[in-house]
Amino acid sequence: MATVLVKERAPKSPARALARTITAPRARSRKLPVPQVAREDLPLSTIIPGDCVEAMRQLPSASVDMVFADPPYNLQLGGDLSRPDGSHVDAVTDDWDKFDSFATYDKFTREWLTEARRVLKPNGSIWVIGSYHNIFRVGAIMQDLGFWILNDIVWRKANPMPNFKGTRFTNAHETLIWASMGEKSRYTFNYRTMKTLNDELQMRSDWVLPICSGGERLKKGGSKVHPTQKPESLLYRVMLATTNKGDVVLDPFFGTGTTGAVAKRLGREWIGCERETGYREAALERIELALPLDEAALTTMQSPKAAPKVAFGTLVETGWIKPGAKLSAKKGTLNALVRADGSLSSGELVGSIHSVGAKLQGAPSCNGWTFWNIEHEGQMKPIDAIRQLYLLSTEP
Repeated sequence: MATVLVKERAPKSPARALARTITAPRARSRKLPVPQVAREDLPLSTIIPGDCVEAMRQLPSASVDMVFADPPYNLQLGGDLSRPDGSHVDAVTDDWDKFDSFATYDKFTREWLTEARRVLKPNGSIWVIGSYHNIFRVGAIMQDLGFWILNDIVWRKANPMPNFKGTRFTNAHETLIWASMGEKSRYTFNYRTMKTLNDELQMRSDWVLPICSGGERLKKGGSKVHPTQKPESLLYRVMLATTNKGDVVLDPFFGTGTTGAVAKRLGREWIGCERETGYREAALERIELALPLDEAALTTMQSPKAAPKVAFGTLVETGWIKPGAKLSAKKGTLNALVRADGSLSSGELVGSIHSVGAKLQGAPSCNGWTFWNIEHEGQMKPIDAIRQLYLLSTEP
């Protein structure tokens, strides 16, 4: 191949030569576009077995839109925990939550966060959930690595486990850190969707949601499959807020697959990393049963909306009212479809339970809680009745 020499014109003066010397490094440091990773190069809808750091190293750089991480909390529990009646509390005693020292835990945290940062797109974001045992250490390391913390979300558990020994306050919350790749990163935040989900009120950083229990809690032989299984409502809100349809979500600590199940429902792609065979098997079985929402229910609001004490969106994200459910009023002559963000659609009308009800009647206002009805246990009931059932179920 022939080499072409380009003769550069000499600078006209010493001052111009100095200017060229000063400005040249700035031009060389300009960011280059990040190459797009083809979808076929990603193991979508796959749980990568093994250690999370080694598993993430199999993924291309700048290839995922969001990371949701529920790492070991390093709870440092000693001995068994019993209730006042003597029954055993099923706590976290697995080997994966045990570390020799804080230094060992910090080294592990830095390693997996470094890989998570590598695989995230420049405008991607990361969520990490933890307790007082680990979240402050994790947050400091995230900042050291260059992540820009956007919010710390307090997940206040509507039905927390009491402190049986009576030696401390009841630990009724966990903390989620939401961070972007840097201060100037153009991360995704679906503000209007969150406002709709919260019945037209701006979503706050304290979220009241129940812990995983009942039929959602995976069990085998009467015991929990995973001791720290997170509720789907929590992941529902996280994904609806900070991802878009078709985005790729990575969970380095996949466990029993809450992230994958919710991603499938919301039309997001997912990748998991999990070293425990039993968890992988339970997750795959669970995700196989998860039903994706149809297109009409998945479409979320694109304009501001409204809210009461318990938001209608809370009933949707906690599963009390399913996206795609049909609401009716006026003896069935008026109908609406529930969408993923808690808004309703009825023909060309789109809005909250209150605004759609008002527009259908040509009225200035409407109390959607009493106007709309839904089938529950074979009977048509006002959606306010479902709200009351939710309140009863989450009473401490």
